[in-house]
Amino acid sequence: MGALSLFILGFACSSLAQAPDVAGKDEIEPRVDRVISGLLPEGDAPGRFGPKAALRDRMAHHHTPGVSIAVINRGRIEWARGFGVKEWGKSDPVNERTVFQAGSISKPVFAMAVMRLVRDGKLDLDEDVNRYLKSWKVPANGPWQPRVTLRQLLSHTAGLTVHGFPGYARTESIPSIVDVLNGRPPANTTRVFVDLLPGTRLRYSGGGTTVAQQLVVDVLGRPFPEIMQTLVLPCWGPSG
Repeated sequence: MGALSLFILGFACSSLAQAPDVAGKDEIEPRVDRVISGLLPEGDAPGRFGPKAALRDRMAHHHTPGVSIAVINRGRIEWARGFGVKEWGKSDPVNERTVFQAGSISKPVFAMAVMRLVRDGKLDLDEDVNRYLKSWKVPANGPWQPRVTLRQLLSHTAGLTVHGFPGYARTESIPSIVDVLNGRPPANTTRVFVDLLPGTRLRYSGGGTTVAQQLVVDVLGRPFPEIMQTLVLPCWGPSG
């Protein structure tokens, strides 16, 4: 099992470069200690928490070898630490520069890019996404052709399949997004399609977010990393 990444994030690019230090070194250590010694485990009922627990104990409970935590305060990283090791049975420690699979933390970041395109009039949240998609279309389910919107994709109410993605090792072939949507090798997940009436039920769908990703690429005609760099992450560029 690999390590887990935990982030407490905020986005304020301009202030990342300009904000003064939010805490001195002597103030940081007590803040770090409050985080790693004051976790609130899930309780026995919704909305309830168990007794405070230490990070090391929760890592042991969840069989997690390593964790990375970054805290952003007032628009800039206040502290970042690694805990544990990168892989069970090995000694290479996690630190603040250890690379993790981003997972679903990328979804709200991507949603920000979509909303900027909506703000600029390039996308409509309530338009049928098949009017934007070129490389792939939301497929018919038998004789039924579902109508899906960006609003539904972003809110996980589009009725699309594929909850999430396990990822790929560096030694494996990486599928294209269209391969993923079609469930075609080297993709390691099934195809994405609608099997619930859109707009009637909340169901988490990484497949739906992937549809939205392909839509943005088709509309702008540029590589996805370049799109995100321009719309959301300009202050984290190579020279930043």
